[in-house]
Formats: sequence, C-alpha cells, structure tokens
Amino acid sequence: MFQTVELPFWALLLILGFAGVTFASHFLFPSVRWFFRRRMERAVARLNTKLQRPIEPFKIMRREDQVTRLIYDPQVMEAVREYAAKEGVPPTVAFEKARSYAREIVPGFSTATYFGFAIKLAQRISQGLYKVRIGGGDDPALRQIDSRAAVVFVMNHRSNMDYVLITWLASSHSALSYAVGEWARVWPLKALIRAMGAYFIRRRYSNTLYRAILARYVQMSIQQGTTQAIFPEGGLSLNGMVGPAKRGLLHYIVRGFNPHENADVVFVPVALNYDRILEDRVLIKAGMRGIRRFPVRVRVVIGNVLRILWKKARGTFQPFGYAAVCYGAPVSLRQFLENSQDASTEKLAETLIERIRAAVPILPVSFVAAALVRCEGKATPQELAQACAELRAELITRRAWMHLDDPDTPDAVSEGLAGLAIRGLIRQSTDLIDITPGEEDIFSFYAASVLQRCDSPDGIAQAEQTSLRDPDSPQRLGS
Repeated sequence: MFQTVELPFWALLLILGFAGVTFASHFLFPSVRWFFRRRMERAVARLNTKLQRPIEPFKIMRREDQVTRLIYDPQVMEAVREYAAKEGVPPTVAFEKARSYAREIVPGFSTATYFGFAIKLAQRISQGLYKVRIGGGDDPALRQIDSRAAVVFVMNHRSNMDYVLITWLASSHSALSYAVGEWARVWPLKALIRAMGAYFIRRRYSNTLYRAILARYVQMSIQQGTTQAIFPEGGLSLNGMVGPAKRGLLHYIVRGFNPHENADVVFVPVALNYDRILEDRVLIKAGMRGIRRFPVRVRVVIGNVLRILWKKARGTFQPFGYAAVCYGAPVSLRQFLENSQDASTEKLAETLIERIRAAVPILPVSFVAAALVRCEGKATPQELAQACAELRAELITRRAWMHLDDPDTPDAVSEGLAGLAIRGLIRQSTDLIDITPGEEDIFSFYAASVLQRCDSPDGIAQAEQTSLRDPDSPQRLGS
C-alpha cells in the first residue's frame, strides 16, 4: 500500500489535471456561483426599491433552470409527442430538438449588463444623436395599472434606434424583455442581446414544435409578470406609416390568458418618431423592391460611426433633430375580453394599432414635409406657412401629439425646413421652396407619419386621447 509507484510524467499530469477539474467542479465553482448569485440577489433587491415594476424572480432564474422548466412543461411535452408521431422520429430525438429550440429562445438576463452597462450606453447614444421628447408618460391611466398585472409595451417600429431609445426611457419602470429577429443572432451581438433579456424569434425555417415552445415561453413569462416589449408590425416600416399588425405574439398571449386564474395583462401602446431615421434610404429601397432584406455593409456602418465620433471630438456634430416617444391609453386584456362584442385576437390587434397611430408624435421635419406634399411639392414661403397653419389646426382637432414649438412662432417651420435642407431634400429661394428632384420617395417617407394621422378615423383616435394631457406641452429629456 505504501510502495512507490512509478508513472510516466504525462500520466502524472493527466491525473493532476483530472483532480483539478474535479475539485473545481465540486468545490470551487459552486462556491463562486453562490457568491455571485448572492451579490446579484442583493443588487436586484436594491433595484426593485427604485423601479415602478420590480424585476420578477422568473427573469433572474438561471438560464439552464428556465430551459429545463420550459421543455418539461406539459404543453411542450405534448407538442414533442405530436412532433415525433408526425415526423416519424423517436421521442428522444424530438425531445433533443425541443431542448435545442428552448436553448435558442430562452435569454440569459444579467442585471449588471442591463442596468450597469446597457442603460447608460442607451442614454448616451440617444442624447448624443437626438433631442429626446416624451409625451403621455404622466397620464393617470398609466400610473394606475395594477402592480400585479403583466405589462406589454406595444410599439411601432420606425428604426433600430427604437430598441436603444425605449430601453433607456423604460429603465425607471422595469427591465424590458424584447422579441428580437434573426438579424441579431451574430457574434458578439447575440451574447449582449441575450444578457439584456431579449429572446430570439425565427421568422423563417420554423415548424410546429418550435412555435409551440416559443408560445409557451411567452405565456410563462407573461404569467410570471415579466414586462414585455413587442413590435406588432413584425418589422421596420418601409413606407413611414404604421402598418397592420401581425398577430403571432399577441395570439400566444391571448391564448395563454385565463381571466379567472391569471393576473391581468395590460397593453401599453407606444409610438415613436424621428426627425431623421438613420437607415431611411435602406428601408425605402427595400420597400421599392418588395422584399424585407436590408443589405447593409458592415464597413459602411463602421465608417458612419467613426465619422460621427470624429465630428463629436471636433465639436462640429449637429444632432439629427428630435426623437419623440408618446404613450397611448392602455388596454386591459381582462376588460377587453369582458366588454368587447368581438373579443378576438384580430380585434385586439386592430385596437392596439389604432391607438399607436393615434399617439404617433408629430415632429418638425415630418410636419413640414407633410405640408409641402399637400402643396404638391412646391410652394412660396407664404403658401407653405399657410399650409402649415392649416395642418396644425387639423392635427389639433384630432388631438395629435405635436412636439413642436410655440404655435405663435415660426420656429417649428424653420426647424423642419433646416432638417430637410441639410440633407439636400429641398431647394430654397426667396420666392420658392420645392422638393429636390429624385428625392420624392424619401420626402414622402417622412410625410407619411403625419398624413396617416390626418387620414385616421376621428372617433377612436380622439376618444382614446381624451384622458391625456395637452398635446402641445411635451416633456424634454436631457440636454
């Protein structure tokens, strides 16, 4: 027993290596995980005292625990059995496929990444590029939402800046969980987005098993009170208007809601608009081709970022105008199901889209662009001023959110003209203002958000805004 044993040096290294791995996995790693887990729980407890809607335990559950809980859910297990029978594969193969789908969908939320890095970065980017305004955030209906209810922010999709802007503006309410498309599944963006609590959705190459797992994840997170943010249009607007809703996620939420057992789900319409959308020409080109493909080259993006940073370093950068966010009147799912004569997902989607359209903020560039379009693309300064006055009066009667300056001064018109002129979209002289030839498409793109608001039905749009404050008195965020 105490005899000397001779071993080759490589065998000794192998034994020591296995011993080290065993020690780390059984003693060191659990202790380290416990230490950081305790720190995270204390940090979340401190954060919850500042947030209007505390972070729920489901959101900070270990990712592997969430995956296990999801794939062993009775509804998911039934979907696995049906998939195995339909495809003619062994149940174990179908189960492993379900596990891979669950791991693909479930995020790995990190409070340190979200509140320590993402929020600050989102604020710096938003205030660095735009003058940010917000409207409707002080509406009593928003503050009176039941603290036990799950909140779903339902937003129009104008730009990829939407993620950045809403992440910052909603940081005082709660941590948002986004539904993100396949475009973000690239390194290193994938790990960062997943750490921020977002979950990925396949819009192509999905099957019944995948959709069943996605539906169950959405339902479980809603039932646990996780604050969600979804874009019902399903993608970026290619023409500047708020498009019809795709009912996928909404259908999952409604189908998993039991008004007698579950806490209420409250949908909060959120409308965004910008004086300048960074990817506007890419979106217009995609719309003209009729396909949702955005061939953006990485070199071009990096070049634009470096150009902006260089201008900021030299102090010559001019902000891209205003970015505005407006909240519409919330919709309680329980009340909708109880009071609506046609309580269907289609009716709910139509209601939410109408409320988003009613809350779209009117900004100087889109305002002047709409007035000039009404003048058939050219007008004298006096004619344009008259068209702007008539358009403002019409928008006031429709209770539109106008993030414009004092109506008794020409500043809004001047700002709008300056924003269009700096990009070469208009030609100006002392006696004529007209659209630059060849820029009609991008001009119409910005005018569409205002003209759609003017063409919307009066009844619903006005009724939904009656509880909101004066639409000509927006809040200003940052400097």
